[in-house]
Amino acid sequence: MDVRAELLARAQRHAKEAGQPLRAVVEDGLRRVIEALPRRRHALPDLRVGDPDAQDPLARCSWLELRELIYRDGGAR
Repeated sequence: MDVRAELLARAQRHAKEAGQPLRAVVEDGLRRVIEALPRRRHALPDLRVGDPDAQDPLARCSWLELRELIYRDGGAR
């Protein structure tokens, strides 16, 4: 990691004045920058097909029945 000499010197002075190791000063700065970033949520595209009001055909299946459907034929689809 390359840091400009002037910035590094300022950080070292600050660390010395604060009585902290340089690592702690750098970590604190990074933490502040990252926490100030806007939170981005990943939204999955809506890939539903068919009638959205239709009853879910898998809703009545037990876990064992669902597992059988998933792994039938070795799980290949």
